[in-house]
Amino acid sequence: MTGTIVVAGLCARPLAESARAAGWQAIALDLFGDADTRRASLRWHRIGDPATGAIDPALLRDALHRAARAPGILGWVAGSGFERLPEALATRMPGLPLWGMDAAAVRAVRDPASFFPALDRLGLLHPEVSFDPPPGAEGWLVKSAAGSGGWHIRRAGDAAAPAGGVYWQRIQPGEPMSALFLADGTRARLVALNRLIVRPLGQLPYVFTGAIGPIRDEALARRVEQALAGVVPAFGLRGLASLDFVLHDDHPWLLEINPRPSASMVLHEHAWPGGLLRAHLHAVQGELPPEPPSHPAGVRGCLTVFAARPCRVGLALCAELAQSPHCHDLPAPGSYFVRGEPVCTVSSVAGDIEAVLDDLDGRAGRVLRRLSPCEELAA
Repeated sequence: MTGTIVVAGLCARPLAESARAAGWQAIALDLFGDADTRRASLRWHRIGDPATGAIDPALLRDALHRAARAPGILGWVAGSGFERLPEALATRMPGLPLWGMDAAAVRAVRDPASFFPALDRLGLLHPEVSFDPPPGAEGWLVKSAAGSGGWHIRRAGDAAAPAGGVYWQRIQPGEPMSALFLADGTRARLVALNRLIVRPLGQLPYVFTGAIGPIRDEALARRVEQALAGVVPAFGLRGLASLDFVLHDDHPWLLEINPRPSASMVLHEHAWPGGLLRAHLHAVQGELPPEPPSHPAGVRGCLTVFAARPCRVGLALCAELAQSPHCHDLPAPGSYFVRGEPVCTVSSVAGDIEAVLDDLDGRAGRVLRRLSPCEELAA
């Protein structure tokens, strides 16, 4: 199949690159318009302000209508950011079908009032959840059902807790992890287990900053596959998605399902010939790969570099980043960032998790040291 697909999300670069690897042209819709996103795309449209970290429904609707008129258009894929507006997935546009889960499935699996009771019925472990404020804040988090990436997580009792659609969850000790998987509505095929890099950022205690994988643990993989065997048909999940969990005493404690292609897909693009976006399309249509995924030797990792202070990307640094095979989500020359904004992403391949993590932190540190301070933004 040849033609053009639309990829949309907070950051569309991984989807655009996967589309190109599959032999498609891509029209990218996201918030940033980074240099490598544009390079992988036929054209790009902004669908939100990076400062808000959210997709603008009006901009999205306009961009999708324009894309639907492109010659050879096949459909569109929703990435990150649609947790806040699942109604966009229900919009039907002639000539532009959605390649992914519909709005009803997304709402159901993202609604904690349906997700966690389903886990209980399936006998699957998860941290204690409350839909009313617990008597004491100690040991609890407050989360938004519409959030992603940890930007919606606060400690219970925090004055800056998210408003609307919140629930409380007891803090679960253990290692944050995820399972990238394909689903056809009733069955799942595990792509890879990943270790998530979750770190505090300002007042936010648990921000997703990156991932490392594949984690080769056959016993854990079997437990996760057993969990997916129940969750996938319970919610009719289809396509490429991820399950976030905390690993404690060799058991996965389930946190949430991201019912769309996740950031960790960049680590496993070559799991099957044609790439993960092509596998996603087949899964949406009810076809899972008959063979297990293929993973090269070693471990891969990616890490988002967040500005530690108000800063700017100078011309020399921008050129250096563009020439590096380990830098992605490349900002335009002269781009300004306030503290806590994403600047770019770095990647690494090494023999083990710790080597990858050290390499990622080293590369992120070198980027941060080269950023030019901007006192006017700090004022």
